[in-house]
Amino acid sequence: MDDYLLQINHVSKSFPGVKALDNVSLKVRKGTIHSLMGENGAGKSTLMKCLFGIYTTDSGEYILDGKKVLFVNTKQAMDNGVAMVHQELNQVHTRSVMENIWLGRFPGLPPFYVSHKKMYDDTLNIFKELDIQINPKAVISTLSVSQRQMVEIAKAVSQHSKVIVLDEPTSSLTDVEVEHLFRIINNLKKRGCSIIYISHRMNEILRISDEVSVMRDGKMVDTLPASELTTEKIITMMVGRELSKVFPPKTNIPGDVILQVDGFTAQYCNLKDVSFELRKGEILGVAGLMGAGRTELLEGLFGLVTMKAGKLRKNGVEIKTGKPKRAMKHGFAMLTEERRATGIFGVLNVCDNVTVANIKKYRELFYISSKKMSADAEWAIKTLRIKTPGQKTLIRSLSGGNQQKVIFGRWMLTDPDILLLDEPTRGIDVGAKYEIYQLMIDLAKQGDSIIMVSSELEELLGICDRIMVMSGGYKTGEVDPRTTTQEEIMTLAAKCV
Repeated sequence: MDDYLLQINHVSKSFPGVKALDNVSLKVRKGTIHSLMGENGAGKSTLMKCLFGIYTTDSGEYILDGKKVLFVNTKQAMDNGVAMVHQELNQVHTRSVMENIWLGRFPGLPPFYVSHKKMYDDTLNIFKELDIQINPKAVISTLSVSQRQMVEIAKAVSQHSKVIVLDEPTSSLTDVEVEHLFRIINNLKKRGCSIIYISHRMNEILRISDEVSVMRDGKMVDTLPASELTTEKIITMMVGRELSKVFPPKTNIPGDVILQVDGFTAQYCNLKDVSFELRKGEILGVAGLMGAGRTELLEGLFGLVTMKAGKLRKNGVEIKTGKPKRAMKHGFAMLTEERRATGIFGVLNVCDNVTVANIKKYRELFYISSKKMSADAEWAIKTLRIKTPGQKTLIRSLSGGNQQKVIFGRWMLTDPDILLLDEPTRGIDVGAKYEIYQLMIDLAKQGDSIIMVSSELEELLGICDRIMVMSGGYKTGEVDPRTTTQEEIMTLAAKCV
């Protein structure tokens, strides 16, 4: 057993109303990439958070490098060579990149003296080693999600970790950035570092993994060499049944133009002279590389970004959004890219999160009707098949996919006719993705219009009626998913304007 760097033996963990882990065992070899798969809520992240000292186990043991360990906090885990890059990034937004990387271990004699020069030089050296082009002095909040993800990976490398857990590391990355990440991972593997790779992207798993473990409903199903697996076999292990299609059949039929965007230019971000039309009952995809302006476009339409120039027309009538409240009155709804930071209210329960955008509906004379709120929350839970012990369960205890369904339910209750979806299936398993796709098609079929940003070209090709491509803040073209190729989309995405 000497070649096993990490052994997890018979670990169980329960939360109120949920048994998250049930007698789970896992063995990870030294210098390998071991992928961990399963549907949302299968227990993957919980198992790793127990290892990392975020949760304490009810039973079982962790053995690292031949020694039994029990980390009571994340600092202990990092000090002993275990690092974790979370799916939902936990960073200090108001501080610099280098301060986030060295947080808790500043060079010098803190708190009396911190050597910012050494911190800067050490950060540069790590970035150079990993080929990361980010200014160490840049404030974290000014970076894109993908850049912030790279900062977290650099932080893990700076700790000289024996085991690095990557939880959905490519969920916000474009294809080019994914290739860059894979080069970093393979270099870490050559050094003898073990990578535990959690992802729902089958093609990545089969390409990069040495071994794959699949979990279902808090239990370990099996561990097999990646060379013996296929996408179909993994899906069957994950969901307990065969899933014949990745995408539902598209039954929506786009109608007349509902939204016209003419010369949209943002004031303080990278968005210039973008024009397009959106039809009633249409799913319009937006493709592009990092910095293309995709997120900024959705934020501009929803009033989160100030419009410098341009016009919006809805049903032929000019409108102004400018603020989310005004955009909502015009029938807009938006799912943001980062669930944890800008989507959910983690300290509130499922019922509160579902109903928060529609609170005026529940007002009675001098109070808020909890009965009406509960009825709408129950509707969302049943309609969207949200896995939760109950309405009063804190949303932060749900899996990422179920959190996303809660947010979908929230906006559906506002009865919008234009949905702006920024990476709506980020970090969601294949089964839950299918349900989200079906929901989108059903909404489009009943006449709602959708603009969807996604970094997964296969997803855009499979679900959208039309795809708009952006590069450097400009629109560079439109393609028909039925006739285009990924190569054509990438060519437009890399086009200089």
